[in-house]
Amino acid sequence: MLGQVDITKRQAEIADLVQKAGFASVEELADRFDVTTQTIRRDVNGLCELGILRRTHGGVEPPARAANIHYSTRQILNLPGKQEIARMVASQVENNQSLAFSIGTTPEIVMQALTSHENLAVFTNNLNVAFSASSNASFQVTIAGGRLRYGDRDVLGSAAQAFFANYKVDIGIFGVAGVDEDGTLLDFHEDEVAARQAILANCRTSYLVLDHSKFGRSAHVRGGHLSDVSEIFTDKPVPEPYLECLKGAQTIVHVPEDGSAE
Repeated sequence: MLGQVDITKRQAEIADLVQKAGFASVEELADRFDVTTQTIRRDVNGLCELGILRRTHGGVEPPARAANIHYSTRQILNLPGKQEIARMVASQVENNQSLAFSIGTTPEIVMQALTSHENLAVFTNNLNVAFSASSNASFQVTIAGGRLRYGDRDVLGSAAQAFFANYKVDIGIFGVAGVDEDGTLLDFHEDEVAARQAILANCRTSYLVLDHSKFGRSAHVRGGHLSDVSEIFTDKPVPEPYLECLKGAQTIVHVPEDGSAE
């Protein structure tokens, strides 16, 4: 699939674990996965070659970053949680509806979960979403024109904002880089916020899709509030400070029935 990184399930779990812990030794990883240190070294060497992890003395750590994590890394982080979010969204979307999709890995995974639907009209500036949607012959897929952003495979800027303003869709589906404790939605670039806000302004119902790691995650561009969206889909119960931000709002929060997507 377009943009999908070719790694094993164990490598995905290693990448997720190291991103969360900040460091892991080869010996610790070998013990955790009950394999030899040579096997772990092969796994982490492959992840380092892809830029997903970085070798350091005695083990591996996340790569240094000045902005967002690379798209290929985000595709595999907390993948089970994102897939659970996608299943919940898919259960709410009906055939024959129109949908606007923003950038990001969670919207991409949501689109993958929708490919068994029929006659969806999809509008997006995310080529990964468009590629997934194009696998269903009954879908009508319309994409934004403009300059393609390297790595993320999306189109941003004034052309993308104007594109979304041309349509009034049933559901807008978008993610965020992070959420501050006061409920402010955060991203890494002004154009990312502007595209998301354009979708929000031109949909009848808005779905914010985000895994639990986004609550409290820092990013420096403000754009909207949790209470601005119609429905929130996440993989674990929303922490209390963020629920406080939603008091008095009409926003519906969806989490897995068991409260976790582990």
